[in-house]
Amino acid sequence: MTDALDGNAAGGLLNEVFGTEMTTAVGTCAACHAARPLAETVVYLRAPGAVLRCRSCAAVLIVVVRRHETNCVDLLGLAALEPAGA
Repeated sequence: MTDALDGNAAGGLLNEVFGTEMTTAVGTCAACHAARPLAETVVYLRAPGAVLRCRSCAAVLIVVVRRHETNCVDLLGLAALEPAGA
């Protein structure tokens, strides 16, 4: 049994972190260089935070952990992040 969801499940959290709609933004995986909308990522929300993984190679792209009312964001798995239509 898996708790994997698609990137749309993290839409509200991404909006909170970035201040805008991000599911249509295109993220480029630093590991395999696949470029896809964040809505297509594989998302795990039951970890001690949210983990967004590349659908192509399963590398971790984004991790968001809430600590003391602050979102701590790790984007090291992304080679690039571009708004939709850019």
